[in-house]
Amino acid sequence: MPSKITPDVNFYIGLSLALLSTLFIGCSFIVKKIALRRLAANGTRAGDGGLQYLCDWVWWFGLILMGIGEGANFAGYAFAPASLVTPMGGLSVLVSAVLSSHFLGEDLNFPGKIGCIVCLCGSTMVVLHAPKEQEVQTLRELGEKVLDPGFLIYASFIIVAAIISIFLIAPRFGQRNPLVFVFISGSIGSLSVMACKGIGLGIKEAVENGILTVCTQWIFWFFLLGLAFCLSVQLNYLNRALDIFNTSVVTPLLYVFFTAFVLIASAILFKEGSTLTVLDYIGNVVGLTCIVSGIALLTLFKHSSSPFASSASRFGRSYLRRFFSQRHCKNLALDC
Repeated sequence: MPSKITPDVNFYIGLSLALLSTLFIGCSFIVKKIALRRLAANGTRAGDGGLQYLCDWVWWFGLILMGIGEGANFAGYAFAPASLVTPMGGLSVLVSAVLSSHFLGEDLNFPGKIGCIVCLCGSTMVVLHAPKEQEVQTLRELGEKVLDPGFLIYASFIIVAAIISIFLIAPRFGQRNPLVFVFISGSIGSLSVMACKGIGLGIKEAVENGILTVCTQWIFWFFLLGLAFCLSVQLNYLNRALDIFNTSVVTPLLYVFFTAFVLIASAILFKEGSTLTVLDYIGNVVGLTCIVSGIALLTLFKHSSSPFASSASRFGRSYLRRFFSQRHCKNLALDC
């Protein structure tokens, strides 16, 4: 019988997996972009419907990196609270932004650099104030909590809201407003995270006690089918949003909606906020606000040609020059 892992060890295992996931996913964007640029140089563009990238080993290497990252993120939900793992996903934007400036020659302007620092500060705040223990440790406990009235009401609300958005709102406003498709993807995505949490616990139990103990539980198969359905809806409407609207608009909006709904679902289902103090709640809110602001700076103002980015970069450089020149003058005065 394997020894039971303490909650603190579980927390740091989950945190490590979440950070590893952001690193692999961020790197995968760069590798796949390199492959697509190579093909575009030869006259074949994926945006024009070309599928030649499927024959490029560099693109497949990037896809493997993304698969490893998603697997690490998937496993992280089995060890750490969803309120910790989910916000860490925003760091993949930071990783890809930093690496793209070095390997793709893309400019990381002054607002982008400030966004990187703000993201790191926000992530640190979330880690410091996230719940260290999970209320649900086994798949059987999770099966009981899924039937709680509070979570059933939440899941019903999400499903009804998604159906109304898909059949009534999206046909009229989906082509004009990015909030419609992003809301559908983010809200349904919160249910897929809950399913990931259940499947992760099931895999963890299978490793510890044998696969038969998991295969005989109906809740495991319910989560597996629910994950497949939710992911299909989530990715469908995310792709539709990316196809119509600018990525720099969709990315921060999706992060805000997705993270908000996941935190609400986690608070209802897993009671992850029951061990937090008022200071922890404030720290989490400040940390999430910093991450969202950093992602907005990284994505909305990433092009040097935009008026805000240019003016902000000029202002930042001139301010830093004045600041350091004043300090230099003061140091010279003190030396004299």
